[in-house]
Amino acid sequence: MIGFSFVFVFLMWTGVGGFRFDNLTHYVNSHEEEFVETLRTWVAVESDSSDIGKRSDLHRMMDLTAEKLRVIGGSVAMVDVGVQALANGSTIDLPKVVTAQFGSDPDKHTICIYGHVDVQPAKKEDGWETDPYQLTDINGNLYGRGASDNKAPVLAWIHTVEVYRALNIELPVNVKFLIEGMEETGSDGLDALIVAQRDTFFSDVDYIIISDCGWLSRRPAVTYGTRGNCYFFAEVSGPKKDLHSGVYGGTVVEPMTDLIGIMDKLISPSGEILIPGIREAVAALSDEEWKIYQDIDFDVERYKEDIGISELMYNNKVDLLAHRWRHPTVSIHGIEGAFSAPGTKTVIPAKVTGKFSIRQVPNMDPGVVERQVTDYLNAAFSKRKSPNKLNVTMVIGAKPWLADVNIPLYEAGRAAVRRVFDVEPDMIREGGTIPIAKTFEDVTGKSIIMLPIGGFDDGLHSQNEKISRYNYIEGTKLFISFLHEVSQIKKR
Repeated sequence: MIGFSFVFVFLMWTGVGGFRFDNLTHYVNSHEEEFVETLRTWVAVESDSSDIGKRSDLHRMMDLTAEKLRVIGGSVAMVDVGVQALANGSTIDLPKVVTAQFGSDPDKHTICIYGHVDVQPAKKEDGWETDPYQLTDINGNLYGRGASDNKAPVLAWIHTVEVYRALNIELPVNVKFLIEGMEETGSDGLDALIVAQRDTFFSDVDYIIISDCGWLSRRPAVTYGTRGNCYFFAEVSGPKKDLHSGVYGGTVVEPMTDLIGIMDKLISPSGEILIPGIREAVAALSDEEWKIYQDIDFDVERYKEDIGISELMYNNKVDLLAHRWRHPTVSIHGIEGAFSAPGTKTVIPAKVTGKFSIRQVPNMDPGVVERQVTDYLNAAFSKRKSPNKLNVTMVIGAKPWLADVNIPLYEAGRAAVRRVFDVEPDMIREGGTIPIAKTFEDVTGKSIIMLPIGGFDDGLHSQNEKISRYNYIEGTKLFISFLHEVSQIKKR
């Protein structure tokens, strides 16, 4: 009897005789143009969360998201998360967070899908070859701001539920959505919402799924870790006003000189972090992790070609991936107060602020990093014996996130990739930071997986962002398969 039941369930799912999985994927194929048109509508909304002048567009984007979820039968709520404080002392409403629920069967697993529908700024004159807010199909690639980050992945998840509903096939798991509109600027209000709804919205959630990431190569991937981010301002102030370099140069200690002097102490030309205690805190590379890196499909030469450089800091694949994902880095991002407009400005700025970040990894703590950096820069500054003043502040302290790839949730992810793409996925980490992953883990205690469908060359945050039709449509099939695989996990 057990053998018969297993075979029956297997045949139903695998679509022998054209049933279930074949039907679901056939529906996706036959509705490809409809799915692309929905993405076109979403990309047309300039939901730039960094520009308060576009806040009405952002509100409209959240309304569109909520309406799409209602149309396919979800129980939808738009949750108020408060206001955003502006530099002039006024406030502006934050976009509401959209939540939705499909099913509440206590005998099924419940997953929560997180995503965002706000975007980075984009203008044609920035170097785009197409209008960033008109989805443009060129050789099977769909170009537009937010196409890959993160509107298409959010829609692919919505389409997944839509397909089950359209074919009157019962969802194998309960599905919840949590979609926000401020991810690109720090997810204002979201942490508080998660804490407030820990014992309500999240109480029956078993797993949290994030698809705000991408593949490393042409091979599909499953993501199990991200680096954190400690972002610093180092402000050096001196004269009470800006000065003419011809009149005052040579008579004052210039803040810019001091700033460049201490910023030069952060990292060596070979990339070694010079701040004591940072490198010593990094978790050791295990044999298992080395094997994962060794098995990843990654072409170092193509990586150099994509970036447009002739030499990298590391030419060995494992070393390169390790320093991209699981070692900390220091990056210097710019200097405020330094007249950066074109031309020959001859001004001595009275105050300059250097911006830099440290991508942190497991075993590093943001509070400890803040103290290490502050103490180190203050000591370096004091050696200059400058009359100017230094003020170091950490403005972001996002923690890294790392999951156990050996739990059933990750086997479900791998199985879903095998079913749809007929390959083993690359098991990868992200060098960037997705702070909400650690918040979900710390507050809810739930297991998290990142299941990307974006391509390695999608150009997130850059000019000519795109997602391919292939990734969008096959990614929807991946999510369909993943729901089934999660349903096979033994419920506790």
